[in-house]
Formats: sequence, structure tokens, C-alpha cells
Amino acid sequence: MSPYSYETTAEEVANDLKSQIAGKTILVTGVSPKGLGAAFAEIIAQYGPESLILATRDLSKAEETARAIKATSPSVRTHSVELDLASLDQVRKAAAKIQSLDEKIDVIVNNAAIMAPPYFKTVDGIEGQFAVNYLGHFLLTNLLLPDMLARNVPIRIVNVSSNGCRYGPVRFGDLDFSDGKHYNRWLSYGQSKSANMLYTKALTEKLGHRHVHAFSLHPGVIMTNLSRSVPMEEFAELGELDKIQGHAHYWNQQFGFKSPSQGVATHVFAAFSPEIEKSNGAYLTNCKVKDIKHVYCWTRDSVDAERLWELSEKLVGQEFAF
Repeated sequence: MSPYSYETTAEEVANDLKSQIAGKTILVTGVSPKGLGAAFAEIIAQYGPESLILATRDLSKAEETARAIKATSPSVRTHSVELDLASLDQVRKAAAKIQSLDEKIDVIVNNAAIMAPPYFKTVDGIEGQFAVNYLGHFLLTNLLLPDMLARNVPIRIVNVSSNGCRYGPVRFGDLDFSDGKHYNRWLSYGQSKSANMLYTKALTEKLGHRHVHAFSLHPGVIMTNLSRSVPMEEFAELGELDKIQGHAHYWNQQFGFKSPSQGVATHVFAAFSPEIEKSNGAYLTNCKVKDIKHVYCWTRDSVDAERLWELSEKLVGQEFAF
């Protein structure tokens, strides 16, 4: 069993797993400074990876994080890539750019996210949180997988979810909340995070026999640029939703905020721990595999995982038969 806890830092985990990190090439999305992706990349850079591919919407932010990495870990190769997850065309361009780098990717950490914005649709007509938090990552990862699979070596894919998945399942009959008429920012956020978990399930069922290990995770509650973008009064909506849905215990106790390092400890564990390979497809919290009895059924159902895969193929206009 994992020796780690709520208070474990990413440095502790990375030090224990340094032999697993050494020599690896890792792609991380959402790497703006002071965010979780940047914290993850900057910490693991100190433990000997071969290279880090830093993908984020604002290229200058990726370059800023790359400079921070070079300051502490000058031997690590870094590549900065512009990745706009709100545009399928831009995701395809980012995938092509990554492939042109001629790096042999071992680990993908799909970390980028938005949280609870006002309703919007992307240029492709897809509800915003579903597109950015899930669908863009589905397309990016699936475009990169053929080259990764061709090497016939172990592959690790980490999809950062959230305990916000508790707010509900993928709304297969109404992904866009009736064109925004019935939009609730937190139900939308929950839908996108549930989708990440179903995608993890689908990857393991389709590709587990080809040495693909995929995990989803809840990093904890961390004060980052993502959470700071939501006014505190709007977090009050969460308390009401939890009470309505029977999750009142979340708000009957004082929140314990994690530091960024504590927040990405589970990222490091999910990306590199060999001990969790036997739990392929698992959902992780606090560097531990979550007991399946406490994982919401709509995030782990095989039928829904396949249903989401097929729907996603239609939305991106491409089938993926690996």
C-alpha cells in the first residue's frame, strides 16, 4: 500500500520514484506559471527526465515555465508548444508540432482545465468546459498515440479529474445544456471531469494489452490561478448543490487547502509509480488508489466509456481504431 498521505509533497514522491522519472520524455498540458502543470513540470525536472514538452494556450506562458526549469535543471530539454484546447483545428496543429519535435513521449499528463466560466461554445460549437477539459485532450492524446504505440514500450497517460465529478455524469442527451438555456457552471464542470474518468476507463480497456496504463486523479483543493478565477461568492453555489445531491459532508467541515507541491504529488505518483500498474484505469487521491466503492458509478461504467468514445469520435470527426 502507498505510504503517502494528504500532506505528501511532490518532491517526496519524485525522490522515491527518481529511477522511474530518469530518462523519460513527458508531455504536460496547462503549464502557466503558478498553476499545477507548471509545478509538476518544475519539480520532476529536478529528477533527471530526458525532456519536457510544455503545452499551453499562451505560448509565452509555456516559455516562462521553460525558463524556470532551465534555471534549476539546465540539462533537461524543454519544448514549448501552443495548445488551444478550445479549437479542434488548433489541437491538430499542436499535435503536428509535437510530432515534428521527434521526441519519444513516454508519459502524457492532461492537466489543462478551465473552471466554472459563464456559458460559451467553442469555434466548433461545443460547450466550453466539455471541450477544453476533456474533448481537446481526447483528440490530442489519440493523435499522438500511434507513434507512441509503435515503439512497443510502456505508456502512461494521466487525466487530471476532480472530485467535482460528483456533480454529475456526462449528459449524453444534452451536452450543451440546451444551448445554454439550462446551463449550470458546476454541473458542466462535473460533466467534463466525469468525461476525463470515462476516457481513462476506455483507454485501459482498448489499449491495456498494449502496455498503456491510464489513471485519473483528484489533486485536492489548491489555491491556483484556476480557482482564483472564480469569485468566492460563486463557490457558495457548490454548497447548495452538494446539499441537494446529498454531498453535504463536503461543506460541513473546514476545507484543508494543499500547497501546489502537495497538489501535484498525486500527478507524480500517477505518472511514474510502478506499483499502480496492477490497478490500471484507477482513480487516485492523495497518492492512493481510491476504493472503487467510493468512486461514482457514472465515472467508471464500461458502457458509458464506450458510448463517450464513440460520441467523441463524431465530435472531432475522426475514428481511432488502435
